[in-house]
Amino acid sequence: MKPAKAMTVRLSAEQAEALETVASVEDRPVADIIRTAITAHIESRRKEPDFQDGLKNRIERARRMLNK
Repeated sequence: MKPAKAMTVRLSAEQAEALETVASVEDRPVADIIRTAITAHIESRRKEPDFQDGLKNRIERARRMLNK
């Protein structure tokens, strides 16, 4: 497993307040709420045909570049 990678995300004041409220109500760390939301978003996107097409196109472009 790859080591964890720290990232910085800028939120609006409203987003930060809402996120902190959700974390407080759920009695969970803000970072845990963020990781859960990101995982759900990625899984949702993976299932979308348009996203899958975009991935296939990107892979094909990379293959063409490598074969030149």
